[in-house]
Amino acid sequence: MSVSARNSGYEGETGAARRERILRAAVGQGLLDPDTALLAGFVDLDGVEGTVTSLRNAFPDSLRVLHAFAAKANCLVPVLEELRRGGMGCEVASAGELARALEAGFDPAHIVFDSPAKTRAELARALSLGVAVNADSFQELARIDDILATRDTVSRIGVRINPQVGGGSISAMSTATATSKFGIPLTDEGNRRRLLRAYRDRPWLTWVHTHVGSQGCPLDLIAEGIARAVEFAEEINAHLGRRQVTGIDIGGGLPVNFADDETTPGFDTYVDRLREHAPALFSGAYEIVTEFGRSVLAKNGFMAAYVEYTKTVGGRPIAITHAGAQVATRTVFAPDAWPLRIEAYDPGGTAKHGRPVAQDVAGPCCFAGDLLARDRELPLLDAGDLVVVPDTGAYYFSTPFHYNSLPEPAVHGARVDADGHVTFRPLRPAPTADHAVPDHAVPDVAVLAGR
Repeated sequence: MSVSARNSGYEGETGAARRERILRAAVGQGLLDPDTALLAGFVDLDGVEGTVTSLRNAFPDSLRVLHAFAAKANCLVPVLEELRRGGMGCEVASAGELARALEAGFDPAHIVFDSPAKTRAELARALSLGVAVNADSFQELARIDDILATRDTVSRIGVRINPQVGGGSISAMSTATATSKFGIPLTDEGNRRRLLRAYRDRPWLTWVHTHVGSQGCPLDLIAEGIARAVEFAEEINAHLGRRQVTGIDIGGGLPVNFADDETTPGFDTYVDRLREHAPALFSGAYEIVTEFGRSVLAKNGFMAAYVEYTKTVGGRPIAITHAGAQVATRTVFAPDAWPLRIEAYDPGGTAKHGRPVAQDVAGPCCFAGDLLARDRELPLLDAGDLVVVPDTGAYYFSTPFHYNSLPEPAVHGARVDADGHVTFRPLRPAPTADHAVPDHAVPDVAVLAGR
């Protein structure tokens, strides 16, 4: 049983049964409608609460830990508000994410700013607010020097190091390879000595940060990278003869199981690996920051879309739905790395249980590769049916891609009480017909569509 099912208001319900309950309520309340609401995202707020609790419980109470949610995984302000009320901080990677974190009410002291491309203005604002900053390069450190020459700050400041321990099965998600764009590479010639001088010359440099990667990275690889960062923090303090480094930001990156409803690996398993590889992290000598994103939200969200048409081409059935590249960009363009489950429901939101038939599940975008699933065995989909895509609470419907000027789908937060009744909270309203797409520029990625 998933974390969201175990910690829901309605005990004993499996992930699929819970999704069906929420889906039927959404149809009944008009949040999904074949004429006016063709696609929507749903966040299980009870599940989010349970996942945050499991994260907090995985780390010993004796440690000083700030769990900062990676806003890139789901940057909707009401979702961030829910996480803040659950005791989390917020990790941001752009000025826009910082603005959303502040709007969601996070104390600046509980916000961490990571980005390889921070501008002078962004750094100055973060430092003036007291937001924690992890410098990504020696050049960025020099910019911080210039800013601090004219003002004081209460910000915690660290350096992101690249432990260069290697990559996982998805290269794009691996950030501790020999040539990663992130952080200062620890094993490149001369860098270790240069970093030791940087800490010696900057008494305000009191944190070490690392992030090995996320999906596709095995736990032992992640833990080994964190161990290298802890070892380097110890080396800095020994070299300086004082405890200057007092905090270690270990990043996020717990992989998510997209194969079924089991929440595995769990945060407790992850912490066990950390104990094996980096026991000094648990000595109590360091404050700790984590930056989990996908593993907090992915399994606590799903999207649902209507089937508009069906056809048979070359002997294979195809269902044309309203969910495609605009809400599942990674899956459409890299299906082998980002496969998603698909579930079939009738127009009322009841699961279909017919004989499985191999079929394609396509989206609405105007290019041939816009497919959520290829040759997938499902009960045969009909026009007017609903498809549900589980495990999409992070990165999918929350950060849409505006290909074909398709509108952002509405997003609803769901809670289920002890009697099984579902209530919804709007997390992002559907756009009006006149404002279907935000005013910002639509990215030109026609080359990805083979055009």
